[in-house]
Amino acid sequence: MDLLIIAVLGTLAIAAASQLSDRIGVAPALILLAGGTAVGFLPFIPAIELDPQVVLEGILPPLLFSTAVSISTINFRRELAPVAVLAILLVALSAAAIGAVLTLLVPGLSLAWAIAMGAILSPTDAVAISIARRLGVSQRIITVLEGEGLLNDATALVVLSSAVSAATSGGVSVGGVLGGFALAVLVALGVGWLVGEASLRVRSHITDPTVDTVVSFTVPFLAAIPAEHMHGSGLVAAVVAGLITGHRGPRMLPPAHRVASRTNWHTVELTLEGLIFLVMGLEFFGIVEKVDASDLGARRALAIAVVAGFLTIVIRALVVAPMLKLLSHRTARWATHWQENEEAIHQFQNRCSAIVRGEAEMPPVPWDRRRFAQVQRRLRRETNHESIARRARSLSSRVRRRGADLDYFAAEPLGTREGAVIVWAGMRGAITLAAAQTLPTTAPHHPFLLLVAMLVAAGSLTIQGLSLSALVRVVRPAMAGPADDEEKAAVISLLVNAARDVACVGTHGASQHAAPAAPTGAADPENNESLSPTAEQHGLVRRQGNDIVVSPAAVAKAWADPTWRHDDLAPVRERALDMIRAQREALLDAGDEGLYSADSLEHALNRLDFQEIMLTSEPH
Repeated sequence: MDLLIIAVLGTLAIAAASQLSDRIGVAPALILLAGGTAVGFLPFIPAIELDPQVVLEGILPPLLFSTAVSISTINFRRELAPVAVLAILLVALSAAAIGAVLTLLVPGLSLAWAIAMGAILSPTDAVAISIARRLGVSQRIITVLEGEGLLNDATALVVLSSAVSAATSGGVSVGGVLGGFALAVLVALGVGWLVGEASLRVRSHITDPTVDTVVSFTVPFLAAIPAEHMHGSGLVAAVVAGLITGHRGPRMLPPAHRVASRTNWHTVELTLEGLIFLVMGLEFFGIVEKVDASDLGARRALAIAVVAGFLTIVIRALVVAPMLKLLSHRTARWATHWQENEEAIHQFQNRCSAIVRGEAEMPPVPWDRRRFAQVQRRLRRETNHESIARRARSLSSRVRRRGADLDYFAAEPLGTREGAVIVWAGMRGAITLAAAQTLPTTAPHHPFLLLVAMLVAAGSLTIQGLSLSALVRVVRPAMAGPADDEEKAAVISLLVNAARDVACVGTHGASQHAAPAAPTGAADPENNESLSPTAEQHGLVRRQGNDIVVSPAAVAKAWADPTWRHDDLAPVRERALDMIRAQREALLDAGDEGLYSADSLEHALNRLDFQEIMLTSEPH
């Protein structure tokens, strides 16, 4: 009963903190951390300890999976270079540098144990992403922080495990650490991809959205558990499964399933994140009590925590600054190369279109002539036109994707101002606490090291979290904004053209027309069932010359209206569903090529999803 009461009170505290955060402008994690710490120091509250395996194996996989599902995969691909630097190189450098300093400050702490402590203090926390998103910084900053948070846990845990092995047995080498890291990542990639693909295929056959959501709750664990047993990283496996689900889900899962799953996962994410920081605050008193009884004392722990926290920021700045310069030079080099070959690229695109129509042979690849011979060899083995046309479409898509990437980098450059936000948003948190608690009790000054990790995490979240908004106001980085009118018009044009393509089937070659503000398509004028006076009167369909134009949004509203006779709507409803699905495919293809911003595509996809949900719901 006591555990049940604690669980109920904790859940209510998480809900209250989330509601309060909107009014006072403070992240829910900071409110829960402060509240948990205050409650933990009450004399009638016993010391609380949470098994770190619960966090590492029970809480972090679903949290990382949920973040990976929602991240834009095209933006993640674009930011893979800075993410790899921050998630791998920065973690390794931070562990080594902090470890070297700790050996000088903590008596009796060997280098191996000190590096283990450095690895504990290296990974960042996802709470920075929610704070930065609330402040409205650019999507590039959010993507870099999200990608780093998804992958740096694995690096830190591998370094931690290797350092602990070296401290206890002395048999670990640099090659062994690198080999262990490579094995952990490769196994995680394979298992995560397999689980992500298999789970989507299973979920695509489930008819009940509630059942589908239940199955989705098991996916991060289905990926993490076998990966851990195969000496891989369970967290990376959960991330890969989430990326596969987020990228392939819109093509394989019905809209009702994805909407229900997204809503329920947001609830789970809110509860688990709040639980971590609430328990983190409640544990603080018990750790302080143990350290006060030791020889080193809490004051020394506080001093070392200040030094370690300062080092994490300095090392991060020393890595981020040259990284951004290299990224800027890379982008400039790509842009120059693109401009020099602009005419050849344009000709290549036209030639590919001709190949698809069967009017030309495969041209050389203008941006990479070394690959031309390889492409030609493959084409010789492909004798039918469909295979050659598919190859031409693929190469043309790669060219468009490269051009869209350059537009993306040019529209939101990562300069010094954005770098300052990336540096200051590198907060430590729940993973630091959970990793610290995995230290063996045989480690020297075990409670002392736990308190240092706790103080670094709490101080980082409090100081950096509360001051991040002030930093954004001072440095004024690029901010996220609504899609411009030109992009909105382009998305609408894409939807209109996709609807026309569907409408052209069976229209006997009649010309198609549609208003840009309301994507529509034409039905077969010879099909009398597609048009009735009532449907035309209510704006569901209308005549434009010889064509009948269908409005999916109007049909969806009518289908949900109980006053309509649904037998009369059935033919128009089927045409509207075909149009919506064609429009979704066009949007997803555009998203794969990065032609439009993630926000614009998500907004358009959400509208199509809700229209299809209305059209596929049971009539009243």
